[in-house]
Amino acid sequence: MRFYNNQHNYYCGIDLHARLLYVYILVSLDSKVLHKKIDADHDALLELITPYQDNIVIGVEYMY
Repeated sequence: MRFYNNQHNYYCGIDLHARLLYVYILVSLDSKVLHKKIDADHDALLELITPYQDNIVIGVEYMY
C-alpha cells in the first residue's frame, strides 16, 4: 500500500455499487468540484476523472 505524505490538488471518493458508482471530487473540505452518479463502467469513470488525473488521490468504499 502506498502512503501519501504530501498534499494533492484533488481528492476523489467513490462509493462502489454493482451497477452504479457515486463519484465525489473535492479540492478541500469546503470546495466540491464534482458529485455525480455514473454507471459502473471503466470508460465512464476514466472520462469523468481525466481532467483531474495529473494530481488526484482516489479512495474507494465497498463492502463484500
